[in-house]
Amino acid sequence: MALPVAEWQGRAARLWAALEPALRERLEAASLQDAVRLGCDVLRSKEEEEAALEQLCHRAPTDKKPEAASWYREQGNREFKRGRYQAALRLYSKVCLEDIARAESHGYPDRLLPKVLLRKAECLLCLGRLQDAQDVLRVLESKIALDGAMTTHLTRLKKLSQLKVKLGEKEKCPEPARGEHGGTQGEPEIWEENSRISGASSSLSLSFDADRGRHLVASQDMVAGQSLVKEEAFVSVLCPGDSLALQDGDTAWDTRATNADLYCHRCLRQLLASVPCQGCSYAKYCSQDCADRAWQQYHRTECPLGALLLTLGVFCHVALRTVLLAGFAEVSRLVEMSHHGDRNLQNPEGSCKPLSEAADAGGGSRGVPGCDSSGRYQSSYQALFHLLPHTEQHSPEHKFLCTLSVVALCKQLQAAGLEAAVLSQESPQQCSKPKTCEKTSEELSPELKTVAEAMLRHVLQLQCNAQAITVMQEMGPGDGAVVDKKPVRLATAFFPVLSLLNHSCCPNTSVSFSGTAATVRAAQPISSGQEVLHCYGPHWCRMRVAERQQLLKQYFFECRCPACLQELDSGAKSVVSIRNSFCCPKCQAQMQGEEDTLCCSNEACATSASRDQLSGRLQDLQQQIKKALELLRVGKADQAIKMLLKCQMDAGTFLSPEHLLMGEMEDHLAQVYATLGKWQEAARHLKKSIEIVEMHHGPSSVETGHELFKLAQILFNGFAVSEALSTIQRAEGILSVHFGPQSAQMQELQEMKACLSELPRNILQRT
Repeated sequence: MALPVAEWQGRAARLWAALEPALRERLEAASLQDAVRLGCDVLRSKEEEEAALEQLCHRAPTDKKPEAASWYREQGNREFKRGRYQAALRLYSKVCLEDIARAESHGYPDRLLPKVLLRKAECLLCLGRLQDAQDVLRVLESKIALDGAMTTHLTRLKKLSQLKVKLGEKEKCPEPARGEHGGTQGEPEIWEENSRISGASSSLSLSFDADRGRHLVASQDMVAGQSLVKEEAFVSVLCPGDSLALQDGDTAWDTRATNADLYCHRCLRQLLASVPCQGCSYAKYCSQDCADRAWQQYHRTECPLGALLLTLGVFCHVALRTVLLAGFAEVSRLVEMSHHGDRNLQNPEGSCKPLSEAADAGGGSRGVPGCDSSGRYQSSYQALFHLLPHTEQHSPEHKFLCTLSVVALCKQLQAAGLEAAVLSQESPQQCSKPKTCEKTSEELSPELKTVAEAMLRHVLQLQCNAQAITVMQEMGPGDGAVVDKKPVRLATAFFPVLSLLNHSCCPNTSVSFSGTAATVRAAQPISSGQEVLHCYGPHWCRMRVAERQQLLKQYFFECRCPACLQELDSGAKSVVSIRNSFCCPKCQAQMQGEEDTLCCSNEACATSASRDQLSGRLQDLQQQIKKALELLRVGKADQAIKMLLKCQMDAGTFLSPEHLLMGEMEDHLAQVYATLGKWQEAARHLKKSIEIVEMHHGPSSVETGHELFKLAQILFNGFAVSEALSTIQRAEGILSVHFGPQSAQMQELQEMKACLSELPRNILQRT
């Protein structure tokens, strides 16, 4: 959750409403510096608010529970015996097996570790994660070798040997040689970094005008799939995310897995056997190196405040981590510059010129806000600090909530004895055991007021400049031959260079992520002189123009991209409206009308229907589909098919054939038939889904690429060789543009192609 929990938001809203009108006026017009000072005054006179915040923190405990390890192991064993390998893997991951010393220190029985590691390797093997399984087996071998009582592990050594044979068999299909099977897909890309913009291609230039502000422009013609920006996040914070239920019923411990359990809290890699923080139960890392670096850079300060950070939301957490990574000296320097009327900080866009103009004037790009003394725009704290906070555009209530939150956080930093760590006045060794957090009503020190001001600036900046780092995450149990993956928000980050890209509802770029690194690629050919554009979320093929404009209000601009102008100027219905429309229950013609009552577009049919009634039927249908998927989850595939087919018949009486939900039902039916091993039926339904996806998103869209990837898996498993190869080729052509040749999906497609290409000639001829 980006903002604080609802209860804290409610308390802030009530407190704002109860303020004297004169004080509200002062807060509305206050600079960031004055807002922090007034926020301190408000909290000092309202000690009950701090007490309430402390109570809210009890709902998100991050302290250690030593007895949890054994319990999670037993639950993992239960799920493994049921054949629910994904659930078992997540439960085993909660135990944090890799670091034996930590497991022992929290009561984990040493005699059980080899057994659990073996189980984890079996899970990974069943899930097809061969490299991860090999890693676990290496750890297991080393642990058994260190154990003097080798006879106690003879059975496990035999099992280990069998698993290694299985791994060898699964690896017989070699990875395709780049030249032999992949064509140009695997060829390394020629990359030349821009001398003026870090992480940007030399084919881009930084420009400015009054309407668009700072923005990136193509200085050369670029082809689809060409990399434009490669940037490491200046700061990122893992979003806890929605819980994934691992088992049914009430339990002594939380058996739900969230992003916090599945990914490294520093580098965002998927966790195999996590290394936990010594001081809290929340932070987990992929290696001891990541754990040590996080502790040195920021976690030694964040660790005792884990519950408070979860309560105040991801934006506050990002703001705190940003100032910790930047260092107090740099934070103080830039905050001080803003107090003394630095023109670039008061109006970051005001003096910006195209780099070429600045260079012609002999000043390089030094006049561009965010550039360093040499005139280079870097992915640095200085560039981040110059991103627009839009202080005047935010609602007074929102600014007040953000102010109270950062002031409360800084007061807790002071109360916990962490001020010196924030100001870099102590070594990490001195700060390794922070004081217990205690409530305080003392005045913030001048230094912490500076920190609070910078944090408030960053929280306000995040509304317009937060970048969601996404990952392709498996939907459902993930134990089948066909894996359904969808993009899920993993973390929130600041990317100073990526933030230079303006929005368009019909963008010409695609953004993908690998850990904390972002890569921007051309989604289509881009001509020299054309602006490079990124979609902030509202895409023309996913929602109507009115919905897009409403969502874009948070960015404080009105979108005038070609898609919006076409819909606004012509007054014509959007493609989304037409394709997701209702149809007449009698003659199946499209229903039309802007009012509560819709009428059949067929003049010979006088049928009318209430919009609310049809919307109610749609909601009921969606609930029935959820029940069908739940039946699939518990292994009742035949019942799931019957329910989905019934839903399909019902939908055909009031939804247009091109409605996106019609495509989703075809996709679900394909999933069920694939679970039963009925590959031809699965392929038939998925092809229908792809037709509708192409209609909505386009034949070269990332959505179509994902659907083709699933179809390739189905055809591969069904030994439809020639069709599988052609589908793989088409999927590669789309996914390489959006994700690059080295992405996980591209690698899997190339592995399938290699295996199919090496089948005996007589099999290839038959298929």
